[in-house]
Amino acid sequence: MSIPKLSLTLLIAALCASAQPAVTPEKEAAMKADLAGQIDAMKKQAQVMVDSVFSFGELGFQELETSKYLSGILENAGFHIERGIAGIPTAWVASWGEGKPVISLGSDIDDIPRASQKPGVAWHDPLIEGAPGHGEGHNSGVPLNIIAALAVKRVMEREHLKGTIRLWPGVAEEEVGAKAYFIQAGLFKDVDVCLFAHVANNLTVSWGPTTQNGLVSVEYAFKGESAHAAGAPWRGRSALDAVELMDVGWNFRREHLRLAQRSHYVITNGGDQPNVVPPDASVWYYFREADYDHIMDMWRIGDNMAKAATLMTDTTFTSRLLGSAWPGHFSKPIAEAMNENIKKVGLPQWSDADQALAKGLQHELKVPERGLAMRLQPMQAPRTPPPDSAGGDGAEGQGVGPTGGGSDDIGDVSWNVPTVTLRYPSNIPGGPGHNWANGVSMATPIAHKGVIAGAKVQAMTMLDILVHPELVKAAWDYFNEVQTKTVKYKSFIRPGDKPATWLNQKIMEQFRPQMKQLYYDSAKYDTYLDQLGIKYPTVRQ
Repeated sequence: MSIPKLSLTLLIAALCASAQPAVTPEKEAAMKADLAGQIDAMKKQAQVMVDSVFSFGELGFQELETSKYLSGILENAGFHIERGIAGIPTAWVASWGEGKPVISLGSDIDDIPRASQKPGVAWHDPLIEGAPGHGEGHNSGVPLNIIAALAVKRVMEREHLKGTIRLWPGVAEEEVGAKAYFIQAGLFKDVDVCLFAHVANNLTVSWGPTTQNGLVSVEYAFKGESAHAAGAPWRGRSALDAVELMDVGWNFRREHLRLAQRSHYVITNGGDQPNVVPPDASVWYYFREADYDHIMDMWRIGDNMAKAATLMTDTTFTSRLLGSAWPGHFSKPIAEAMNENIKKVGLPQWSDADQALAKGLQHELKVPERGLAMRLQPMQAPRTPPPDSAGGDGAEGQGVGPTGGGSDDIGDVSWNVPTVTLRYPSNIPGGPGHNWANGVSMATPIAHKGVIAGAKVQAMTMLDILVHPELVKAAWDYFNEVQTKTVKYKSFIRPGDKPATWLNQKIMEQFRPQMKQLYYDSAKYDTYLDQLGIKYPTVRQ
């Protein structure tokens, strides 16, 4: 017999209510103060974790050192570890506690190609030329969650609070390569609330639909026939010609797609050498749009472009899905509770050195030299996209529609369980994103202070969920009656699709031996800056 979603929600809330001892407002305030004090006492542990993961600098699906290190810390703290989640070697889940509510804590761990950068140096100065680096700041989020979880665990033990804490890493987020497979593997099937964390330059949370796009990541591989490119070119069929013709066709089609679309590609294989007609070539596309149907339509157009290219070149093609993401939609009740905790915690106290590094980098990037944020941003209601309509010139069609931008596969999670994303201030305003500049602060006091502030907010919100079963009920009411009332989640993953765990393997094999020599040795050096001999801050005079 199936149980209606609303009845199930009420049952969950009732079970949560019966499992917990009563907590007065005064007691709750004291518990939150205790959490903040515990987290302040773990500043050194947070700094070591943030700096260590920064030094590993691993790309998506190759986060071997990072996953071993972080899961090991949790295992030593009494968490049960399951590794190899969804067939991904670097994916794991750490669990502690029992019963409801089940609180899931996630954050990403992968980094950016060619973003190697010395921390605390306000200009481009790679640790290793051409190597990957944390040019988005994914070295900080799981350490934040660990600090929050350890503090909450102690309070739960002391106060005899029931509930389950689960931590997991966002593997290969830059390839949007894992979270849909986590869902398929059942990672969130019994979760009550998911609290995600992502690096930013202020302390914020939002609710409702986001301005981000969803996407599918698809690689097209063309097969032709080799020949002597000068002696007998007529005997060859160029797979590279097919790739280029597909790209030309797509670039002409862009003009007739909605403004919401974002699409980009890289040629991952362009042949071997100029005097051989390329028998194999491939191109990797990201097709981004604002909703499932429009993403699927872009994918269909891409397939048609590939077919057309084969007809023009007498070649064949195959394709494979490398990743996918839904646009996010975040829980209003949980976001409102988290925002109250943000107000309690406030921004970190930045030092003159912190502000000097920030302004030095902003000067280098030729953006306004405003330094680090000094005021919290108010939580804003979601922006409603303009409706589809005919253009102002009377032309028929779907009109402007929504506009969008980047993507994050936490969107998939948000359509399966009430979810919010805490954005915490460990980065410097003004960076271009996915760039060495966004790594400058990520093993400095700026990152360390931002993680501590974020951990306090995360821990206090976890406590809200533990002692207020009505908050869990409200989150599921919003999820069922508002968010998913007319939109239902459908995975982009097809039968037979597998995680692209081979991605980035060759790059890491090339650079890992050099990078190992620069791993942070916390037993010998107080901070990673000390190990590297970097004066903080290092800015141009």
